[in-house]
Amino acid sequence: MDAARFKLSAIRLRRPPRAGTVARVPHCPGDRRRAFFARLRGSPLLRSAGLRFAALYAIIFGLSAVALAIFLWWATAGLLNRQVEAAINADAQGLGERYQEGGVPALILTIQDRLSQNVDENAIYLLADNDLHPIAGNLAIWPKEVSGSDSWFELTVQRGDRQALARLRRYDLPGGFHLLIGRDVGSRAKLRSLLTAGLLWAVLVMVVLGSAGAIAIQSLFRRSLADVSATANAISRGDLSNRVRISGRGDEFDRLAETINDMLDRIARLMDGVRQVSNAIAHDLRTPITRARARLEDAALHARDAGDLHAAVERATSDLDGIVSVFQGLLRIAEIEAGARRSAFASLDLYALLADMHELYGAAAEEQGQQIDLLAQPPLPMFGDRDLLQQAVANLLENALKFSPPGKPILLGAGRLGDRIEIVVADSGPGIPPEDRMRVTERFYRGESARSTPGSGLGLSLVQAVVQLHNGTLRLEDNHPGVRAVLSLPAEFSASRRLAKTDLRMQALPR
Repeated sequence: MDAARFKLSAIRLRRPPRAGTVARVPHCPGDRRRAFFARLRGSPLLRSAGLRFAALYAIIFGLSAVALAIFLWWATAGLLNRQVEAAINADAQGLGERYQEGGVPALILTIQDRLSQNVDENAIYLLADNDLHPIAGNLAIWPKEVSGSDSWFELTVQRGDRQALARLRRYDLPGGFHLLIGRDVGSRAKLRSLLTAGLLWAVLVMVVLGSAGAIAIQSLFRRSLADVSATANAISRGDLSNRVRISGRGDEFDRLAETINDMLDRIARLMDGVRQVSNAIAHDLRTPITRARARLEDAALHARDAGDLHAAVERATSDLDGIVSVFQGLLRIAEIEAGARRSAFASLDLYALLADMHELYGAAAEEQGQQIDLLAQPPLPMFGDRDLLQQAVANLLENALKFSPPGKPILLGAGRLGDRIEIVVADSGPGIPPEDRMRVTERFYRGESARSTPGSGLGLSLVQAVVQLHNGTLRLEDNHPGVRAVLSLPAEFSASRRLAKTDLRMQALPR
């Protein structure tokens, strides 16, 4: 019966755990330690950057305090030891000379004379024979601890009826004699103990102050970044109106806050631009698409013959071509802003380009009763993409022809100013209000004076993209009346070098 019961127990012990249960594994101390350190490393407190900076400050402050204490101890307590050792070495040199001059009798007289002249009674002398039996001096016996020669010893000796702490050194003389020279350093030892205790307390106070400073730095760091964190959280929730608070002290945190605020302003402008572009695309493309659809439906229902149907298809195709041209303009601007056209940069003569544009658009201006004046002196060498520069100048000339009244001249000029070349296109039209000059380069943006004229609002956006690709600037100035558009571009001798070195930076220029 007992054997059967034992077998049944063994079978139960070897039976695997049922499905859905977890076998218990005993935890060893190593596992518990690893789990503890894993939880410690994952603690939010240890992941705090403020705590790391505060700990670094405390460590640096503590090491500085310890170094200062060690230096002060060496300069005070160490100085006492050095003075005692210097006095003992001087005594040893003088007694050694007397021994060489007169032997042991002269040495004994010199020791007695120095003991009688010792006002502080801190001098210790002992002359002994080869068996360390005292011959002369103020010690009754030779200290057992003083065994080696030319070594320093600090021990307690018996001086008459009292014990004293002495610093001693042993010298072995010819003839088997031994000389012990020292100083009573009891008072100096007390002073050294006081200095050591004072320095230890000073280090303790410095450690406390360093810890308090570390806590203050951590609190300041946390408060300074709390507003940044709160603003970032608000932005991540979709609220783009929050900004980081600026204290007005002008420190690094204020400069960081200004940079973050500038970045948020730019993000807000870009988001607003995206919304405006979306709205503009929906608004500008809805009309031609609806018109094309209506024409095709009308032709399908009411066309009398193939000619009417063909005319309706042509008009719808014209509307769709306008839509395609808008998207081609958007793609071209995106391509230019991405820097994909920089491989086409080469040396060119800007005067020849402007002369071609003057000849091309001069004929169109004469048909409208207008005139284009070219003011430039050849040659004007520069480094860039000829096709893109030609497109930018063409857009400016088309705007000038569109808005200038008949009989008013249009200026097309260029000139060298230092290491830059400026291209100027000036008209005498209604001009651009100052409040719109910062926005006319946005895609699809059109001012009040331009809403009644044909166009998609992409012309100046493409000009801005071309100018930025060439590391230049676009300025829109008042021409009294009209607009004076100035393209400031690097000249050939500096543009090629700058564009070659800053290709990546050019792609990140502000739009």
